[in-house]
Amino acid sequence: MRLLKKIIKSLLTSVALIYLFFGIYLFIKQRDFIYYNTPLIVQQFQEETFINNGIKIKSTVLNEGKEDAIIYFGGNAKTVDYNSEIFTEKFPNHSVYLIKYRGYSGSEGDATEENLYSDALYIYDKIKPRYKKMTIVGRSLGSGVATFLASQREIDKLVLITPFDSVQNVTQDLFSLYPMSIILKDKYDSVGRVKEIHSKTLIIAAQKDQMIQSERTKALVDAFPSSQLIYKIINQAGHNTISNYYEYYETLDNFINH
Repeated sequence: MRLLKKIIKSLLTSVALIYLFFGIYLFIKQRDFIYYNTPLIVQQFQEETFINNGIKIKSTVLNEGKEDAIIYFGGNAKTVDYNSEIFTEKFPNHSVYLIKYRGYSGSEGDATEENLYSDALYIYDKIKPRYKKMTIVGRSLGSGVATFLASQREIDKLVLITPFDSVQNVTQDLFSLYPMSIILKDKYDSVGRVKEIHSKTLIIAAQKDQMIQSERTKALVDAFPSSQLIYKIINQAGHNTISNYYEYYETLDNFINH
């Protein structure tokens, strides 16, 4: 019996230590899980550099000189420049700014929630006087930046692609045994900002999203007044393949260009 108690005690101690060490690992490495810095690629389109508090933030600019503009915030591991050709074609009446987060594709600094919010506000304020109307588009991680910007500034339209209610809730689903409200530094609480967003909003979800559970997107959808929101699910699409579907661009075109 003593031997059994020792074995059980040893096992419980081992489990507790593993839990503790993995929790510490999550805390230390959390931003490595959220941000995957993308490399700089050679491309033919014009680029504009914004300097926010001494940090250079780069943006590819498409269709310069139009009356209306789109600011696009991409996913956490996607090079936004890969959208250049298709966005040039699909939005000929808009100047499009593809924002490269801090540490991404030649931009300086480190990506954090606070820094990305600061850059979004700075870029918006810098370019707003050039245009009549502003549309903000955010995909995946970028949806968190887009909802923040839309809650702080007047915009014409908001598009959220494969969005979540909050990164805290997404990570809590993944690591249910840990108190992510305490561990997590960057929470991207989109659902908490809905009441401050007054623009017409389009949410596009992927039916077979492997990254963002449907409950997380639906919670965000349910927070918006139905009169303010258009909700579209792209059948058979995945989190990373949604832009491969014709229906995706058709939905964007109908909302942004009309």
